[in-house]
Amino acid sequence: MSSMDPLAWPRAVARRLDRFQQRHAVLAFPVAVWRELQKVKAGYLGAILTFFAFISLFPLLLILTTVLGVVLRHYPGIQQRVLNSALVDFPVIGDQLKNNIHGFARNGVGLALSIITTAIGSLGLANAAQYVMNMLWGVPEDRRPGFPMSWLRSFGIIASMGLGVLSTTMLTAVGQWASNRAFDMASRIGLLAASFVLTGLLFWLGLRMATAASVRTRDLFLGALIATVFWQGLQYLGGAIAAHQLRHSSALYGVFGLVLGLVAWIYLLTRLTLIAVATDVVRAHRAWPRSLFD
Repeated sequence: MSSMDPLAWPRAVARRLDRFQQRHAVLAFPVAVWRELQKVKAGYLGAILTFFAFISLFPLLLILTTVLGVVLRHYPGIQQRVLNSALVDFPVIGDQLKNNIHGFARNGVGLALSIITTAIGSLGLANAAQYVMNMLWGVPEDRRPGFPMSWLRSFGIIASMGLGVLSTTMLTAVGQWASNRAFDMASRIGLLAASFVLTGLLFWLGLRMATAASVRTRDLFLGALIATVFWQGLQYLGGAIAAHQLRHSSALYGVFGLVLGLVAWIYLLTRLTLIAVATDVVRAHRAWPRSLFD
């Protein structure tokens, strides 16, 4: 009497589940997005983007602190509000950043090194963003922008990132100013809506700059919208975590926690952005349903 395959029943169940998800779009579409991310090894792509983002971001905050200290040295209250607004994108570790960057940004050598590092990191991040976006969209090597167009696109990506930081800072400062005054709920909702729309437009602009011209512009709108929802939601979620969980833990984390938290925060934002772009890719290419076991 031959022994039965112990894996026969689990395989049969898995095949039935696979056929079931392929017949229902509400399951098939997320599965297709997941398979798309698997195909391009999104974890590695996210790590590449996180590395360059970290290299450019921390020195950029040092530069911002130094410039604010010089320009607004006679207005410490305004200086503090602007700095708080610039750190609003990092609610979980914003306090740690604010407390630590002052110590590094008080000498000329640190400022010069920060400028050089930010320039190198920003260009590396922009070039990596082009590589990752074109990889996700399956753009062949011979149809991707070459030099000097790739560098021009990189400078455009850097400009859009700078606009994003500036606009977020300004809108947050306006929101904090309005919250201290008798503004009605409609005005505050209007500020939130303006922030959402502006963030979405900047996401779309960055995706357009990072993706080859062979990808249609209209195919990038959904990804920009989803990335904006992720970004805004993560800010509020991070603020809640900071308010309720990390209030008394700053002494425990120190500088190590600052670096680790910043890397984790950037990586999470990067992975969510890749999910948004993969959603665009699957929708535009109608690449669903897909099997779980291909």
